Amino acid sequence: MKTLSLGELTVNRLGFGAMRVLDDNVWGEPKDRAAAHRLLRRAIELGVNFVDTAESYGPQTDETLIGEALHPYPKGLVIATKCGISRPSRSRWDPDGRPEKLRQDLEGSLRRLKLERIDLYQLHTVDPKVPLEESIGTLAGFQKAGKVRHIGVSNFSVKQIEAARKIVPIVSVQNQYNVGQRRDDPVVDYCEKNGIAFLPWYPLGVGSALRSSKIISLSQKIKATPAQIALAWLLKRSPCVLPIPGTGSVAHLEENMQAAALELSDADFRSL
Repeated sequence: MKTLSLGELTVNRLGFGAMRVLDDNVWGEPKDRAAAHRLLRRAIELGVNFVDTAESYGPQTDETLIGEALHPYPKGLVIATKCGISRPSRSRWDPDGRPEKLRQDLEGSLRRLKLERIDLYQLHTVDPKVPLEESIGTLAGFQKAGKVRHIGVSNFSVKQIEAARKIVPIVSVQNQYNVGQRRDDPVVDYCEKNGIAFLPWYPLGVGSALRSSKIISLSQKIKATPAQIALAWLLKRSPCVLPIPGTGSVAHLEENMQAAALELSDADFRSL
C-alpha cells in the first residue's frame, strides 16, 4: 500500500473513518458492540494504520469503542480525532471553538482513547463566534504541553488554512471531497503544493458517487466495484490524498480496502 507523511509519521494511504461504526445519525451506542469491535479490529488486520474519529461521534461513543477494541495499540497505528463540535441532540452539529470546550474535548479524548498524547488533533470546523486564532492558538498550546503531536483542520478554506498556518504548523486538512463533489479542488491543490495531507470525508459521496453512469460503466470494464473505483480515483487525484472510507460492515470494509491495489489508467482517470 502506498504511504504518505503526517509530519514525521508515515501512514498507509487508505485509512478508516470510524464514524459509521455507529448508526446513520452517529448518535448513541452501537446496536451490536461486539460487532463494532470486530469491525475495528478487522480494519487493522487489513493494513489500516490510520483511524479517524471525533469527540462528537456519539458523542464520545466512537472514541470509547476504539479504545475498547484496539488498546493496547499496535506499533505504528495513528489515531486522529477532532474537537470543537457540540451535539446537544441527534440532529445538531454546532460549532464550538471556545478554548474551554476544546480543553474539555481534549481531556475526554485522551481518557477515552487511553492515550497520553494524540498523534493528530483536528479542529472540526471554524466557529464563527470565536476568533480563529483563539481556537487554533488553543490547539497550539496543547501541542506545546505535549498532549498533541500534530495539528490538523477540517472544513477549512484555503484562506482559513493559511491563517491557521501562521499560528502553528498544519499537517492535514479534512474536507468533503469525492469524484462527484469537487468544490474543494483548490484546497487539494494547495495541500499538495504545501506538503499537507488531504483527508476527504464522504469519499464515496454518501453513495451518490457510486451511482454515476461513468463509474458504473468503468466498473464493468475493469471488473472492479464502483466503490473501489471511486477510492482509486481519489488515490490517483493527488499523492497528498488520504481517503478514510467508513462503514459498519466488514464486507464493505474488505471491498474498500481492495481499492489500494487498483490503479486507474490515465485515460480511465480522465474519463471520470
